[in-house]
Parts: sequence; structure tokens; C-alpha cells
Amino acid sequence: MTIQEFFQEHPAAAVAFSGGVDSAWLLHEAAAWAERTAAYFVHTPFQPDFELADARETAGRIGAELTVIDFDILTVPEAAANPPDRCYSCKRALFTLLLEAARRDGFPLLLDGSNASDDAEDRPGMRALRELGVRSPLRECGVTKADIRRLSREARLPVWDKPSYACLATRIPAGTPITAENLRRVAEGEAALMALGLSDFRLRLRGEDGLLQVRAEQAGLACRLLAEPPAALTEHFRAVFLDETPREARET
Repeated sequence: MTIQEFFQEHPAAAVAFSGGVDSAWLLHEAAAWAERTAAYFVHTPFQPDFELADARETAGRIGAELTVIDFDILTVPEAAANPPDRCYSCKRALFTLLLEAARRDGFPLLLDGSNASDDAEDRPGMRALRELGVRSPLRECGVTKADIRRLSREARLPVWDKPSYACLATRIPAGTPITAENLRRVAEGEAALMALGLSDFRLRLRGEDGLLQVRAEQAGLACRLLAEPPAALTEHFRAVFLDETPREARET
């Protein structure tokens, strides 16, 4: 089945939109082939502000209506406690909200941007999507991450080369309760490092310290930045150490 054929079978469908390249390509295709579509974005403390800004800009370029739903995910005890399967509880709560909003607007189907390169067996969040009946056309039609980046570049989508960005909760070790303060520490630290030239990196919380994971080509820059760390790091972390393992070997 092709994406066009999928939307011929499902002419009215809402898209769970994150502002990343996968959901952006899915929204692009929905806008091209569906009779009716719209994008829905849940804004939570697990996301930095730039994700919402990217979502607004990209939806506007595609020409799709965007609905933003504000929700404090820390009010979900199973998510805030941060167990190993936190992603299941988080996705279950967020996609329940998305489904309710989409159905109120007359959409019988909600779609997400999971693609054929994603390992469904290793992702608790995908179990929640299956239980809720959320469909993943990119996975179902065999569209891989490489396909999405190539096609998005050809379509001149602004996020075609945007690095994958896992939510801020992934910076906090499983078993450590997630608080608004710890999310703020991580978000402000990453924003400061991004402004100084780092990209596609993670700043992991390790108690009062931080662990910075970067790609191999940016290790030199990271060392220089940590030698004279910006105020956002010294204010929020006792110390920040550079992980010797390059980020190429990591998933989230």
C-alpha cells in the first residue's frame, strides 16, 4: 500500500504532530492526499519551547490547521514517577487527549509519525498507540527514516535535516521521579549549549551533576565549552562531564 492509497481508504484523518521530521512528512502527505486533515500538538513540560515553535512554523508552511493542547503531564502519577515503562503511561495519557480532540472535530482516525525504521517491539509507547487504535501510515506503508529525510528535502520542508529529539524526560534516569525543576535544569542547560553551537546532543541528569553526550565530530567543541561552562550550566549543575561514548551509538 502507498501513502496515497492509505488516504484514499481513510479520507479524513488527524495527525498527532510533534514538529519533527516524521510527523511533518506525514502531515505533508495527509495535506496532499486526504480530503480533510488537521494537526494536533500536545504541549507539556516534557518539551522545550522550540518544539512548539517548530510545530507552528512547519504546519503553517504545509498549510495545515494546528490545534495546540496544553497539558501538565506531571499530573499523571505513572509518568511523573518515571518507571522503566514511563513512555507507555505518557503516550497513553497524551494520545487519549489527542483522540478526544480529534473526535470532537469530526475526525474518525488519529495518525502518528512512527516509521518503518522504528523498532515497535522495543518501544513501550507503541503498545499504548496500538491499544488506542492509533494508526501509523509510514510504518504500514514501509516508509523508512532515510526515505522521510530524502522526500522531505525534495519537498523543501524546513525540518528535513532536524535531528531526532527525544522528550526531556529521557534525560532523567528511570526510577528518579521527574519534577518541573529538573526538567527546567535540563532544558535551560541544553538551550545554552545549543546557542553555543552544539547540535544533536543530550544533557543527562546525574543527581546534582550532568552528563553530556555528543556526536564524535563535536567532541572538541564540547570539551571547550565545558572548560568554561555557560552560566546555565554552573547555575543548575554542580559539574557537567563529557561522556566518552559518542552519541552515534545511542538511540534517545
